Amino acid sequence: MRYSLIDRITELAPGEQIRAVKNVSLTEEYLQDHFPKFPVLPGVFMLEALTQASAWLVRVTDDFAHSMVTLKEARNVKYANFLSPGETLSVHAEILKHEARETKLKVEGTVAGQVKVTGRLVLQHYNLADENPARHEIDLYVKHQMRKLLGVLYQQ
Repeated sequence: MRYSLIDRITELAPGEQIRAVKNVSLTEEYLQDHFPKFPVLPGVFMLEALTQASAWLVRVTDDFAHSMVTLKEARNVKYANFLSPGETLSVHAEILKHEARETKLKVEGTVAGQVKVTGRLVLQHYNLADENPARHEIDLYVKHQMRKLLGVLYQQ
């Protein structure tokens, strides 16, 4: 992932739910263009924060069995209001259905108790070696790196 849109995981219950936060800072470069006189976090970045938190939940639920956890579908995504620099987006994701290759989740992002974004996500999870056994080492490397990053984001 190029951008980590999760600053901290505050609660993690494998197989159930995750809570995380994204602090919006005026120094984030994409705010310079979106919009110059009225900077707000782009809606797609709010959706990405929800997706990244959900992916962490899937990884931990499956004990990092898969190197890839990607967004397959975003359904009924609704944005309620803008998110400005200085605000903290509180992210909550709850597993609705977890299967071997796919997980369905209910997600919500709030600021100070006010809903900013809601939706339903479907994440797919797999290993690169499933398609090409020569990629097994890449899977191992990615899983190792994700475990290390989780240690930074979630300090129990």
